[in-house]
Amino acid sequence: MSQRKAELETLRADLTARLSRYEAHQQRKDGALDKDSEERAQQTQNDEVVDSLEAETRAELAKIKTALERIDKGVGDECEVCGEKIDPRRLQVLPYTTVCVDCAEG
Repeated sequence: MSQRKAELETLRADLTARLSRYEAHQQRKDGALDKDSEERAQQTQNDEVVDSLEAETRAELAKIKTALERIDKGVGDECEVCGEKIDPRRLQVLPYTTVCVDCAEG
């Protein structure tokens, strides 16, 4: 298995665990909203932050899934837009990217 694929699978596992914690928070597995209005307002604000983090995590997981599928097909280091090879340095920084710098900026 390639180092990049292993890194993506580790990242996927970490994000999946994080997503589970977000879902547990949203389902109030740690208890119902506080009766104190100030505390309830803080909890509601925290819910909005968790919702945002959950959306970001789901988006990143989707990118990882796509990158892993492309690796399995043997095209993981090729830009899905122009077909050129993606710079290995870019893949180190963004292991789930599927586009080269030029296409990402274009």
